[in-house]
Amino acid sequence: MNNVRPRLSLLTEDQRHEVHKSALQLLETVGVRVDSVPALEMMTRKVGPSLVDGRRVRLPPEIVEWAIQSAPRRIHIYDRLGRPGFSIGGQDDRIRFGVGVTALYYQEPATDEPVLFGRRHMRDMVRLGNALEHYDVVSTIGIVRDVPEALTDLFGSLDHFSSGTKPMVLLCSDEHRFNDVLSMLEFLHGNLAEKPFLIPYFNPVSPLVMNAGTVDKMMKAIDRGLPVILSSYSMSGATTPITPAGTIAVLLAELLAGLVIGQTYRQGTPMLLGMLPVYFDMKTLVNFYDPQSILMNLACAEMMEFYGIPHCGTSGSGTGWGMDLLAAETYWMNTLSFSLIKGGLAPFVGDTLGSKAISPLTFVYCHELIDQALRFSAGFQFEANDFGLDEIQKVGPGGSFISAPTTLNKFRTGYYVNPVFPRWSMEKWEEAGRPTAQAKLREYTIDMLNRLPLPDDFDELIARGEDYIHNL
Repeated sequence: MNNVRPRLSLLTEDQRHEVHKSALQLLETVGVRVDSVPALEMMTRKVGPSLVDGRRVRLPPEIVEWAIQSAPRRIHIYDRLGRPGFSIGGQDDRIRFGVGVTALYYQEPATDEPVLFGRRHMRDMVRLGNALEHYDVVSTIGIVRDVPEALTDLFGSLDHFSSGTKPMVLLCSDEHRFNDVLSMLEFLHGNLAEKPFLIPYFNPVSPLVMNAGTVDKMMKAIDRGLPVILSSYSMSGATTPITPAGTIAVLLAELLAGLVIGQTYRQGTPMLLGMLPVYFDMKTLVNFYDPQSILMNLACAEMMEFYGIPHCGTSGSGTGWGMDLLAAETYWMNTLSFSLIKGGLAPFVGDTLGSKAISPLTFVYCHELIDQALRFSAGFQFEANDFGLDEIQKVGPGGSFISAPTTLNKFRTGYYVNPVFPRWSMEKWEEAGRPTAQAKLREYTIDMLNRLPLPDDFDELIARGEDYIHNL
C-alpha cells in the first residue's frame, strides 16, 4: 500500500554517534555506583577488580557493546488470557500507550476533589483502561491506602490483576514486597514467563546510581523470565545537568549500565529502556515537563532505534490540576510528537497534580488525543484509484460529492468523530444550555464508569488472592 505518512526526525547519524560516545566516556571514566551487593560482586567478576573501586564500577566500551548486542531486538507481549497483545521493537511497530502511575490520590470525576486512592479506585480505573481501545497496557495506577500499609502492593496488584485482562506494567512502592507480589501472581496465574503479560518497571537514581532496590528487584523479575523496563527519571538542573545534551548523556549512561547488569545476570533478557526527563523549577521546587523534555524523550527513542533496543518513553503526564488546559497542552505535544517516530511504549497516561493524583477524566480525554494522533501518523492512502478522477469527472464543475459512491461508502470512517464532544453549531450549543467542554467530558466519563463490566473471573481471583495475602 502506497501511503503518505508524516515522520519526525531529531538526531542526525553523526549526532547519534556523538551521544553514544559521550555516554561511553562517562561509563568508562566516571562509572556508576552499584549499591546491590550481589550485582556488585557479579560486575566485579565481569569487568575485573581493577575497574571496581568500592561501589563504583567503570564499564569499558566493549562490555557495553556486548550488552547491546545481547539484548533482544523485539519483545512480544500478551494479555493475561494468553492472547497476543502487541510487539515492541519491530521495524513497522507504532507507539503504544498505557494508563497509570503510582498515584496517592484519586480525583473524583464529578468535582475533581482529590481523595485518598483506594481499592475501589484501582478496580474502576483498571476497568476504564481496559475499556478504552487505544490503551495497550494498564500500569500500576495508584497506591491503595485503605489497607494496612505493609500490604498495599499486594492488595493493589491483586485488584489490578483481577479487574482487567490487558498487559500489566507493574510498579511496587515497597521494594521488600516485590517478590511477594510476583509469587502471588504466579499462584493466581501460573508461569509468568509463558506468554508474558507482566512487565515490571524500575528506575535507577540519577545521577549514575544503580540503587539496590532497583537492581535487586530487576534480578528477581529476570529470574522469572519476565521482560523488564528500566527508565531513568531525572530533574534537569537538579539531578542531571540543565542542558538537554548533558541530561541525555547522563541518563543514557545509566540505561546502558542497567542493560549491562541485566544482560550479565541473564544474557538475552528482554529489556525496554527509556527516560523521564523533567525539569526542576528553582522558585517553586516543583518538577515539570518543558518542550525540551519532549525533545529529550524523542532523542532517547532515536538512540534506542540506533541500538536496536525496544524503547519506553514518557507520556507527558503529571501537569495540570486535573484534566484542564494545563494538562492538555503537554499531553497533546507529547502524544503527537511521540506518534511520529518509531514504535515504543508510553505507559503513564492519566496522572495530574505533579503525579500525586490520577483522574478518570484524563484517561478519557487523552484516549481521544491518542486516537487523533494515530490517525495523523498513519497518513493517508496514495494509490492511483484514491484520486477518484473518474468520479470527479462525473460530478463535474459545480456539482456535489454528497451522493457520490465513494462518499456513501466512506463517510462513516473517512474522518474522526469524537464520542465525547459533539460537533454542534452555535444554535445547537445554545439550545443545549451552553454546556462547557469540561461538563461534557465529566458527563461522558461518569456514564462510562457506571457501565464498565468486570472480567468473568474477577470474583474467583479476588477470593483466591485475598486468601493468599491473609495466609502470608
